[in-house]
Amino acid sequence: MCRTPHLRGTEESRPMSELIDTFIARGDLAHLALFLWASAASGAALFALRELAAASRRFDDFVRELSRFNRRASGHSFEDFE
Repeated sequence: MCRTPHLRGTEESRPMSELIDTFIARGDLAHLALFLWASAASGAALFALRELAAASRRFDDFVRELSRFNRRASGHSFEDFE
């Protein structure tokens, strides 16, 4: 059920166009817009969480190196703290 004239008769599969045509035929364009918005928001949240996890790892590495520097600067051996 492809309503787009330029797609009729072609052998290429265009699932996104067919999906959009299905939504348009049923009058669910608002649902399509809501789905696209929710997908974009979920993608942005996933990206933000991934960046937050990376920043947390970098900060943990920084604190670990700072601690190592302080132990060396104070003259204590590593065995005293581990």
